[in-house]
Amino acid sequence: MFKDTKQKISTLYHEYPRTFWFVVLITFIDRLGGALLFPFFALYITSKFQVGMTDVGVLFAAFSLSGFAGSTIGGALTDRFGRKGIIIFGLIASSLSTVAMGLIGSFQAFFFLALFVGILTDVAGPAHDAMVADILPEEKRADGYGILRVAFNLSVTIGPAIGGILAAYSYLSLFLTDAVVSLLTAALVFIFLPETMPEAHPNAPKVSMVGTFAGYGKVLKDAAFMLFLGAVMLQVFTYMNLNTTLGVYLRNEHGTPESAYGILLSINAAMVVFMQFPITRRITKYPPMLMMALGTFLYVIGFSMYGFVSTYALFVAAMVILTVGEMVVSPVAQALVASFAPEEMRGRYMAVSGFSWGIPFAVGPYLAGLIIDGPKPYLLWYAAGFVGILSTLGFLALHRVREKEKKTLDAMPEAAVL
Repeated sequence: MFKDTKQKISTLYHEYPRTFWFVVLITFIDRLGGALLFPFFALYITSKFQVGMTDVGVLFAAFSLSGFAGSTIGGALTDRFGRKGIIIFGLIASSLSTVAMGLIGSFQAFFFLALFVGILTDVAGPAHDAMVADILPEEKRADGYGILRVAFNLSVTIGPAIGGILAAYSYLSLFLTDAVVSLLTAALVFIFLPETMPEAHPNAPKVSMVGTFAGYGKVLKDAAFMLFLGAVMLQVFTYMNLNTTLGVYLRNEHGTPESAYGILLSINAAMVVFMQFPITRRITKYPPMLMMALGTFLYVIGFSMYGFVSTYALFVAAMVILTVGEMVVSPVAQALVASFAPEEMRGRYMAVSGFSWGIPFAVGPYLAGLIIDGPKPYLLWYAAGFVGILSTLGFLALHRVREKEKKTLDAMPEAAVL
């Protein structure tokens, strides 16, 4: 049995370029640093500055909005100057700003610093996603993004436990440790990762910096891509409740303690670690838009259940269902973004795709809060299910459009296609 497992691991390793495995390792290390800090971020802010969760919510919204600017800048710079340098810059800048957040003394100053940090934190995101698309061929991307999700969730499983030990000693140690991890990751990127940006065609016209940013207009005019992002955005409005409102709802309406909610999140992370790659392997042979529809419909079932179930066993069942949906959706969605993007515009496409997540996480918690604070909090989960159904229908419509386009191309004479 051990020999078979070893053989499977060896076979899997050799299916992907060595550069990809360096990306996986570096992603794990970097995310581990963030996982040390993020779960304790709200606790730190409320205890140090003596503010309420409303103030923290406004801070997170501002952080998300500034992240849009960072991602937009980073996407253009990625297509202009390459991936590696932008990733290193983002890690170093993030390290320095993290230390500043740990040392700052007033909430007002912390708020303005968070706006700046939001830009720096997200500036390297498009470069990282574009690098994965550069390294892997299209047929391997969904599997590759699935492996990266395993690395991410493994860090989320380990990080909070270490962070809790550090937080008991000093909150400042959390910020300093995260900063050191970011600098270590930057050094690893510099030493081990090559530049992966595809070489420009020798006859391609030179584009100025202004022209590079103007290229976002071309992204926004890509109707199929924007419709896809619209469906993803609706999906994320459903999904964002997992880490924002679910814990509050279960505590307020069912008396579920924070520790029990934490177990639900641990089930989510553990399922991704152990099941993500096998699931991704099985779904890549099916049409991607159908898989997006299937995963989103599982969101509809899982999240809607929280509106009418009342036992912890059924809370767990709902979590299992929606987590399976997450494992279907996430790697396929990332691979689809890469498939829409021309080589020379991957950074900008990745940046714009981030808006489909950033907007729901910036606006969604407030809208969900209005329902939770109302007379019928359970309606939130029916509303989430309804939005999820709209998203599911969107993906099904996109699948039909893609199939019609494919049939049209297949019916064309070869000479006409050429």
